Amino acid sequence: MAKSIFFQRFFIVFLLNFFAFPTHLKSQSISVKKMEQLAEEKFPDALSNLTTFLRLPNNGNFPDQVQENLEYCDSIFRLLNFKTQVLETPGAPLLFAEKLSSKKDKTILFYLQIDGQPVDTLEWDQADPFDPVIKSKAADGQWKKIPQEGETIKFDPEFRIFARSASDSKGPAMAFISALQILKAQGLHPQFNIKVIMDFQEELGSPHLPEAVKNHKKLLVADYLLIMDGTRHLSNWPTITYGARGIATASLRIFGPKTPLHSGQYGNFAPNPIFEASKLIGSLKDASGRVTLPGFYDGIKLSEKEKTALNSLPENEDSLKLRLGISKADRVGASYQEALQYPTLNIRGLRSAWVGKEVRTVIPDEMLIEFDLRLVPESDGERLIGLLRKHIVNQGYHLVDSIPTEKERQDFPKLANFKYRLGSLPFRTNMDSELGRYLNKAMEKVFGKRVVNMRSTGGSQPVAPFVHSLGVPAVSIRIPNPDNSIHAPNENLRFGNYLEGILMCLAILNQPTSH
Repeated sequence: MAKSIFFQRFFIVFLLNFFAFPTHLKSQSISVKKMEQLAEEKFPDALSNLTTFLRLPNNGNFPDQVQENLEYCDSIFRLLNFKTQVLETPGAPLLFAEKLSSKKDKTILFYLQIDGQPVDTLEWDQADPFDPVIKSKAADGQWKKIPQEGETIKFDPEFRIFARSASDSKGPAMAFISALQILKAQGLHPQFNIKVIMDFQEELGSPHLPEAVKNHKKLLVADYLLIMDGTRHLSNWPTITYGARGIATASLRIFGPKTPLHSGQYGNFAPNPIFEASKLIGSLKDASGRVTLPGFYDGIKLSEKEKTALNSLPENEDSLKLRLGISKADRVGASYQEALQYPTLNIRGLRSAWVGKEVRTVIPDEMLIEFDLRLVPESDGERLIGLLRKHIVNQGYHLVDSIPTEKERQDFPKLANFKYRLGSLPFRTNMDSELGRYLNKAMEKVFGKRVVNMRSTGGSQPVAPFVHSLGVPAVSIRIPNPDNSIHAPNENLRFGNYLEGILMCLAILNQPTSH
């Protein structure tokens, strides 16, 4: 009788285990030592895979480049036994992949940015930004290409791979993929369901992502959203970031005479629009660097507890100013971290007449000012744009829809055209949340106390649609080195960061979620 009961119990346990997990995968934890060993063994292969990935041009403006990158990602996730699906939009498609273990388990949705910023090849210190180059820093501070013996590169944490999207964000994407490949090779599976969404127009503001999230809510539903994008804290420690600022952009075109005029013949008679424009620009900030628009900072209040948490991060203002090459910081917040909690008003570009070898003695016919505003959850982009527009009008400008008419030129001494666009929305997840505790538990197993928790990043990420439509908390996993030159010439990813990125992803995939 006892033997019969024993076999009944054994059979029940067997059935429970059989249906709880795929039979070909084990769901168990790996030791920290084993994770480190596997990441180091995987690194040469991971570097080779990243090099191949980086060779694919990825400007989201070009459908052929989007398609080539989509097909590459699709093949990778199919090899990892993920089920993939193309999500069509009026613009570029998205790629979705999933591997489910059990309905009882939690689900983590990973967001991967695949596209990159446009490149100006002439500004790079290599022939082709899409032909990755491994470099080390020489004694004179210059980056020098490392002579390669065949395809083998020895590991040095200070070596860097230079290419467009090395850090933003094919490097982080490949670190995540490499961790998945390690688990597959070991016959292991995370103790949660995995979903992945790949975005091929993030650098264009992901214009069709909000609609796609609404149309595929059931497919994308998850408990957590992890964003594999963004640069680390200035300390270059493994970083978890709980929010991002949104963005709005505006263009102000200030009109002068109908055509450029000879500065000798018409100087002292025809007004130069740049002088009036400079007065407008100078009126937007005070001597401390604070925006002067009334109500610009309304709604932002930092408690003493929040200030203490923000200022406990491992950073030094003097070192930061030295690194940036500035002698004085704007005083919007009492520190760099506090400054990130407020909206910004930035002039990102100016254009008028000609300069350099093309310079000529003219009074310009117009002046173009390009703005960007970074938004926080307490601010509203439409309202802040309205404050900027009102200020321009209060400065005496008459705003026109396009080119001013003859009558408008006669009637108004100050003429301008103002256009704006609202981009991604800001988001913020509570640092002391279930997701925050889960991630810190995973990270601290591998990195101890060498983990940075940031309330918000200064940049923008297009994930608010997931937060608002799906009601899912979002956190960014930061891998690249802070001096990576993203969006600029000579973008790069440090070897040590790439290896730690693989470890970070392994730690997360190895950490059981609570039920």
